[in-house]
Amino acid sequence: MTVHPSLEPYVDAWTHSIEAITELVLPLTEGQWNLPTPCPGWSVRDVVSHIIGLELEQLGDPRPIHTLPRDLRHVVDEFTRYMEVPVDVRRHHTALEMTSELEYTVIRRQRQFRNDKRDPATTLVRGPKGDQIPLELSMRLRAFDVWIHEQDLRAALGVPGNWDAPGAHVARDILLSGLPKVVAKGAGAPPNTAVVLDVHGPLEFLRTVRVDAAGRATLDPTPSLGPAVSLSLDWETYVRLAAGRVRPRTVADRVKVDGDAELAEAILANFAVTP
Repeated sequence: MTVHPSLEPYVDAWTHSIEAITELVLPLTEGQWNLPTPCPGWSVRDVVSHIIGLELEQLGDPRPIHTLPRDLRHVVDEFTRYMEVPVDVRRHHTALEMTSELEYTVIRRQRQFRNDKRDPATTLVRGPKGDQIPLELSMRLRAFDVWIHEQDLRAALGVPGNWDAPGAHVARDILLSGLPKVVAKGAGAPPNTAVVLDVHGPLEFLRTVRVDAAGRATLDPTPSLGPAVSLSLDWETYVRLAAGRVRPRTVADRVKVDGDAELAEAILANFAVTP
């Protein structure tokens, strides 16, 4: 597949995850499509519907005209309403309808990648909130989204895997980019504070969030001597916390905390960076 060099890592990651998702759902029975996933309010069918809906938007297809029921508790704002429309219109689709639409959508997207001559840095496309964003950022977010939802499906179906896939590396960078805001704004870490995050497992990395005298936080790959807080956890737990799939208290035994316990609790309470 020939794509612009700046898009290639994201297309590769997207392809790896979308093929894994297709392989996961093709053999499912009708009942398995209704299994709940860690994504709040969504079943296996809903997660796949969401993926189909956003990929169709990237193809330029019109959004469905649909009025949502009023009893969807996970729909709480304009963003979640926007995301729910392509999900709810497919809630009664059969397994065959779902897999057929997924496969055809993937074929269309792969054809789009092969034929796309647009400049990824300057071309604007529809973003996840319906706004216009650069094509390169859009593809990065799509690679992230399908990998996160692949993990939702794997958790629901009891088929773990791909924690070190190409999409995992994209997800690591996106989730880490939100960490300074978590520490400085969400947790209210005081000026001149350092917080160390030590993650182990299939993906291993150490990052320091440094809050300067003005209260601005930055991410630093070097360790800190005498940080206010050090958090050590495995990669799977980090993803599930940062993506809002679990609450801190449910994985407390998988997070080692050193330092200011009150600040650590505030950081973990605000750890989710996905909408």
